Amino acid sequence: MVKEMPVTVKRAIELVGLFVLGASIVAGNTIIMPLLMAFFFSLVLLPVFRFFRRLKVPEAIAVFLPILLLAIAIAMIIWLFSSQVGALLDDFPKIQLTVTKHLDNLSIWINKSFGYSPADQVSFINMQSKKLFNSLGGVLSGAAGSLSGIIIFIGLLPIYIYLIILYRNIFLKFILMCFTKQEHQNVEKAIRQIEKIVKSYLIGLLIQITYIIVLLGGALWLFGIQNALLIGIIFAFLNLIPYLGALIGNILGILLTLASSDSITDVVIVLGAITVVQFLDNNILMPRIVGSQVKINPLVSIVGIFVGGVMAGLSGMFLAMPILSVFKIVFDHTEKYKHWGILLGDERPAKSPMTV
Repeated sequence: MVKEMPVTVKRAIELVGLFVLGASIVAGNTIIMPLLMAFFFSLVLLPVFRFFRRLKVPEAIAVFLPILLLAIAIAMIIWLFSSQVGALLDDFPKIQLTVTKHLDNLSIWINKSFGYSPADQVSFINMQSKKLFNSLGGVLSGAAGSLSGIIIFIGLLPIYIYLIILYRNIFLKFILMCFTKQEHQNVEKAIRQIEKIVKSYLIGLLIQITYIIVLLGGALWLFGIQNALLIGIIFAFLNLIPYLGALIGNILGILLTLASSDSITDVVIVLGAITVVQFLDNNILMPRIVGSQVKINPLVSIVGIFVGGVMAGLSGMFLAMPILSVFKIVFDHTEKYKHWGILLGDERPAKSPMTV
């Protein structure tokens, strides 16, 4: 008779497994992150692929067409963003004057509040600038490395998507062969739920980006705010990063407004518009669009986003929530790891599970 492994040993193996998984992602970031991104995009593009197959389009072409549509959509977004940045640069002389005025006012306030003269402030800025320029070489080399990583990422992404969709049945067969026939029904249920959740989440994000740009950009444009559409675009995409993105979007919106306007009223309008749009997004629009999905508790979400950012940068932060959702579904459908599913979820017990 085989002796059952002690619980402490099981938990230790689980923690070691998580550590090895994290280390593997960090070590193979350049290859793994495009693969994960391609996996999630493939799930979103599967309905489009199936639509073309119903029209009797050859399989290879039916796989290629959704990727082409995705590339066109991304190209349009990049064009829209670059056109707004170009319009911002056209107003650079005016922005320079406005920023100089704000800096002068800030210098006067610092002088009155803390007693630092303008000469002391200039000396401090020059000293910090020298430190910045001394580390510029390292920053540029890091940027060059990041640029090469982005190029590799963009190059691998469509190839991975194409191959994942084309050979999807091989992957499904492999997954089912990893389990006994008695477990196949549960595994198939988990796979269908993952596909449904990921599609709902990512398509919901696409719709969310659209209506935030329209609502926020349109509202700011009606109030006569400069760079209204650019503020809307930046906030919409930063909002994809839960919790942290909205904060950064608010800060950038204020900075863009201060760079193009002398009036504090414009800053108040921008903050007010962002607050209203966020309220509509969080409480009315997004819950109706996404519907019921896997619930991840806020603590795990924030930690997961930070960990994803440390491990894989911006792509890691973006993929943190769908990856956590996939883990939650897998854990919920596995008896051995249900406790991890409970840890990730946000279903709080009505009372303390500890016996008194």
